[in-house]
Amino acid sequence: MEGIKKPYRRTARPFMNGNYPWGPGTYIRHPRFAQEPEMYVRAFRLLQKDLEHLFEYIEPGDDNLKCYSFRVNELLLRACVEVEANCKAILRENCYPEERWWTMADYRKINGSHHLSAFEVKLPYWHGEQRIRRPFGPWASDEKLEWHGAYNATKHDRREGFKKATLEHAIDAVCGVLVLLSAQFATEDFSLTDTLVGDKPAEGFEYAIGNYFVVRYPDDWPLAERYDFGLDWCLPEDPFQNFPYTVGPLSPAPSA
Repeated sequence: MEGIKKPYRRTARPFMNGNYPWGPGTYIRHPRFAQEPEMYVRAFRLLQKDLEHLFEYIEPGDDNLKCYSFRVNELLLRACVEVEANCKAILRENCYPEERWWTMADYRKINGSHHLSAFEVKLPYWHGEQRIRRPFGPWASDEKLEWHGAYNATKHDRREGFKKATLEHAIDAVCGVLVLLSAQFATEDFSLTDTLVGDKPAEGFEYAIGNYFVVRYPDDWPLAERYDFGLDWCLPEDPFQNFPYTVGPLSPAPSA
């Protein structure tokens, strides 16, 4: 059985031999793979830094998941904006039609191309049982993302929705950004040096961009959906292809 002979834009996948995510010529660093990817990585690093700062005041643990505050709300809003920014970049650079107002129904299609729902993120310090997060897990059963719903609730109705801006939702939103980056760029942070340090993570997990979280990559890729190209993959002028997303009914733009 053959796999994918030409990599998709902004899409990191395992190869036929199971190696994940690196492959011939580190295709992720190719200038045509993604437009200005370092901008998205830098934005995430700021989110991660602010989450770590928040943990100086709210101890990371199960007992505090329902805490809410303006600082938590701010982090939730910014993280969800970055989630949408990454989703838009993936769709746009894969030539998804732009003559429509994109919604979460459009962004959910990225789960089919990147297996977002199968990613797990593990926090390095945590008290309790909720240390491993699956921010896009509900998409596996076609359910809504509670943390994104909380983002909309507090954004559109501060008085009624403020209590939904919880630490749990903020953490999942930040982890959602990391999952999207990992699904696009794996551990590549587009710096000039490799900065991954520290003890070896738990079996099945890998250090993630930012060197704080660790990530378990999806292992549910069928062979036919894995990459299968050699060292000569980059010979064409444009060695990448667009993912063939299906397009549903047009969505009207929201009223001003």
